[in-house]
Amino acid sequence: MKDKKTVVIVEDDAGLREQLMLVLKSARDIECLYAVESGEEAVRRILVQPPDVVLMDIQLPGMSGIECVAALKKKLPDLEFIMLTVYEDSDRLFSALKAGASGYLIKSGPPEKLFEAIRDVHSGGSQFSAHIARRVVQYFCSPAKPSAETNKLSPREQEVIELLASGYIYKEIADKLGIGTETVRTYVKNICTKLQVKNRTEAVAKHFS
Repeated sequence: MKDKKTVVIVEDDAGLREQLMLVLKSARDIECLYAVESGEEAVRRILVQPPDVVLMDIQLPGMSGIECVAALKKKLPDLEFIMLTVYEDSDRLFSALKAGASGYLIKSGPPEKLFEAIRDVHSGGSQFSAHIARRVVQYFCSPAKPSAETNKLSPREQEVIELLASGYIYKEIADKLGIGTETVRTYVKNICTKLQVKNRTEAVAKHFS
């Protein structure tokens, strides 16, 4: 298949590393270039052969996943990162976002969520598991209620952003609203344009700020 999204895995657990490589092989539009077991090795290899998206374990021996993201972002600002973690605490979440991560997923999630996340960040979006998405919203908004920016959005766009805030991925939103996935992407692009933000995470935060 043309235009495959290329991925590199950074994971110190050999079993999980192999499992992720096998999972990615089942996606026709995604190709795993290679996998490494440390942040230090990731920096060396990715600078030479960068992918489109990096799946980064947040808790690595030596250089942490967050430190690795920050180091690589300085050299490769367009590189996209999805943090894979067993942790859901806010400190790690926002440290990862500040370092430059575009997604933050729990390792126990289904393969479909991972594929959607890779496709999403590759196209300029952000991706979080449901619990993490709610933490993002709670962090930016207290209490969470639509802002004056709501008036800029159409009723359908408001439906879409409410579902985004609840952690739904594009396919789930499409199924729930009875529309196509690409239509959802178009709505999200329009929402970002109207709210003058770069991605859907910022859109959710601004909508509820």
